[in-house]
Amino acid sequence: MEGHEAATAPADTAPKTEWRAWAFTRRRTLPDESEAVTGHLRAFLTARGARRVLAYHALPGEPDVSGLRADFELLTTRTRYKPARHLTLHPWDSATEPSRFGYLQPPADAPQFALGAVDAVLLPGLAYDRRGVRLGYGGGFYDRLLPGYAGLVVGVVWSPLLVPTLPSEPHDCRAGWLATESGVGAASSPPLG
Repeated sequence: MEGHEAATAPADTAPKTEWRAWAFTRRRTLPDESEAVTGHLRAFLTARGARRVLAYHALPGEPDVSGLRADFELLTTRTRYKPARHLTLHPWDSATEPSRFGYLQPPADAPQFALGAVDAVLLPGLAYDRRGVRLGYGGGFYDRLLPGYAGLVVGVVWSPLLVPTLPSEPHDCRAGWLATESGVGAASSPPLG
């Protein structure tokens, strides 16, 4: 890191709000190595026979996975608030409206897909721990989407935001795999990067 001192991560017992503040600050100092992340994901997903992949339109500071659209049928989400907070799945290229969070999402009437039709989910996060615990933005949308999903769940994060332990709650979804600019590995396996 040129000219940037890495902020010390909070204690394992710190509240999620403190972890989020740390992750946002830390993320601003990191170079964009999205091409490396995408290359590792491409090889990983191809080796596992994935064809239809739920991906995300990146917010500033997140790894951009849009480079995978030439190799896979990508889907993306729309955030819904009624009757309850939830995500629906739609074709990648239908994402033309800005969401209230700032990423592009499909319009309300875009064709929908069932989660069971998806081979793999690429899960964005502010940080992950080596067990696959995700630190999200606090809305709980993916925590409501993924229970019972049997396909590949891959957490996507920069390696400096991959930490030993994050606070977690029973409802927090976990990733089985973690992808960084250094590679893809199983959660709870030896460190990446």
